[in-house]
Amino acid sequence: MTNQYNGILRALVAAIILAALSTLGDFLWAHHGIKHRMFAGILHGALLCLCLGVVLGYGGKTTQSILLGALGGLAIGILSAGGYYLMRPFIRANAIVVAWMELWILAALLHWWVGTISENLKRTLLRGILAAVTSGLAFLILGIWTRHALGGPHYVYKLLSWTIAFLPGFLALFVTRKTD
Repeated sequence: MTNQYNGILRALVAAIILAALSTLGDFLWAHHGIKHRMFAGILHGALLCLCLGVVLGYGGKTTQSILLGALGGLAIGILSAGGYYLMRPFIRANAIVVAWMELWILAALLHWWVGTISENLKRTLLRGILAAVTSGLAFLILGIWTRHALGGPHYVYKLLSWTIAFLPGFLALFVTRKTD
């Protein structure tokens, strides 16, 4: 039971950290006139996922796992954001959904690779798919990037929305049950 509560707490903290960073990113894009260009988007994704990787690597409780997590997260951000920009001309708005799902499957593999979970690759991929689907549904339902508030962004709402969007993914990655 302790593992489950620890996993839930880690998932909540991770979701809040990534939500705060995403909200900060939204603020920077909106208030500093950053153009939605491929370089800026990939840089944004790389920095955000670098932090995601640190969160995943932190579970290993070693400097090495945190550094590997950071490097892996950086790669995930570049691959996911780059994939979005490559797919966008062909599948338009659906590219964000594919990139979001790619991010979570790669995050599960990174979580496994940095050694913070001990299970086989098949189970890890299933966790990644579960994270992608549940988090993706939350992302789509909330309309974080598709519904724009009149009068400009409401950052408290964005923070809450990002937290809710990240939480199912982190729950899928962090919550385990003890098997005897």
